[in-house]
Amino acid sequence: MSKGSPKQSQARSQKEDAAVPVLTVAGTHSGSGKTTVALGFMAALARRGLAVQGYKVGPDFIDPGHHCVVTNRASHNLDGWMMDRTSNHALFTRGLQGSGAAVVEGVMGLFDGFSGDDESGSTAQMAKWLGTPVLLVVDARSMARSAAAVALGFSRFDAHLPLAGVVFNRVASQSHARMLTEAMRSVPDVTLLGCLPREEGLEIPSRHLGLVTAEDLHPSEDRSDRLALWIEDHLNLDRILEKAPRIPPALPETGAPRERRVRIGIARDEAFCFYYEENLRLLKAAGAELVAFSPLRSKDLPEGVTGLYFGGGYPELHCETLSANRSVKKAIRAFSQSGRPIYAECGGFMYLMKTIRDLQGRKHRMAGVFPLEATMEPQLRSLGYREITTNRKSLLGPAGTTIRGHEFHYSRMEPYDEASVASVYRVAPRNGQEGIEEGLSINGVLGSYIHLHWGSNPGAAEAFVTACASGGNIS
Repeated sequence: MSKGSPKQSQARSQKEDAAVPVLTVAGTHSGSGKTTVALGFMAALARRGLAVQGYKVGPDFIDPGHHCVVTNRASHNLDGWMMDRTSNHALFTRGLQGSGAAVVEGVMGLFDGFSGDDESGSTAQMAKWLGTPVLLVVDARSMARSAAAVALGFSRFDAHLPLAGVVFNRVASQSHARMLTEAMRSVPDVTLLGCLPREEGLEIPSRHLGLVTAEDLHPSEDRSDRLALWIEDHLNLDRILEKAPRIPPALPETGAPRERRVRIGIARDEAFCFYYEENLRLLKAAGAELVAFSPLRSKDLPEGVTGLYFGGGYPELHCETLSANRSVKKAIRAFSQSGRPIYAECGGFMYLMKTIRDLQGRKHRMAGVFPLEATMEPQLRSLGYREITTNRKSLLGPAGTTIRGHEFHYSRMEPYDEASVASVYRVAPRNGQEGIEEGLSINGVLGSYIHLHWGSNPGAAEAFVTACASGGNIS
């Protein structure tokens, strides 16, 4: 049997030498403190001089932003429902290139995902796919011996998922830590990795869509140092790293890069910061140069752009500033009226409407591309995974294009004249519900409340770039 060429053998050897220790941090439930613990591990590893790669399991945009602040590297979303195993593994190993360590932050509770009887989208599923045992964060507030029972239950729930160990979080005192340590002697098969005390100012505050974004929090360098010391002082990081699996990164792609075909303007500031990094990578791979601009501060669109991409975010928190920036709104309307492609999701879609009505009932004028109005509500309007199929040719590909994504918002769209806009998506039914229409199009502009992950269908990025290259002509 052939063992491959010398070059292939050398490449395999280089991959093995560059293998990266990977820590997967999960929680028993949302709010257990796993984000703070994951950031602490990233900060501690970075403090040792390692290039740290962050990942987030699930569709959340906010946590990856905080990862980026600590690591100075873009963090990537891994998701077992939106993408298949092969796509997730390729994204994961590609991200390991040039790193010295990696931390994967889980989603919700360890076994929580798409449904109550399916592990799709869960941290447990992803850990098994990646081959990484899990560090389980247990919120130990108001618990002592019961904490050991929680650890035991999680360790036995899935025989195919190994736990690297348990970290108790929000420990009140040294005596509390001692009681937790004593309790864990009842479950010798589960390793106690340490007890983390409550530390004022380390946890990220929350608001209506989850944690405050890194763009709005403006965390200091001192906070990263405090996170690192919190981990180093209370956990044996060297021991944890010794137990971590070593995973080789993907080999860098060879060959000439694809010729640049278009410039695409990306709305990026405090109001618009929700983007899957894989979507941006796929646009670049399809031949796009991405140029950031700020609807909050830019007076005009970037020079030479032939397409625009508005991601989600918090436009409702910046309504007055967005409304006051008339010059960029005028430029966006003129761009849309020329028929050139614009793609917008959730907060970006709201910004392209005529107005946003805030919780106090005040109306704020937005870009006015869509003859629509968004009204903020105090209660969550929509949450969950979505699979869409296009019912006509669009910026994302031919009719019948299927893409997966996620929806999460507090605003509702007021009734509108259906003759003025066209519906492009049919959302797959779930839990006995009928499929609904979504994704609205007008003058070559496509907007939707759904955040689509183009890793589920890379052809969408290629189609959008092609539309930008052809001046919006998708016929």
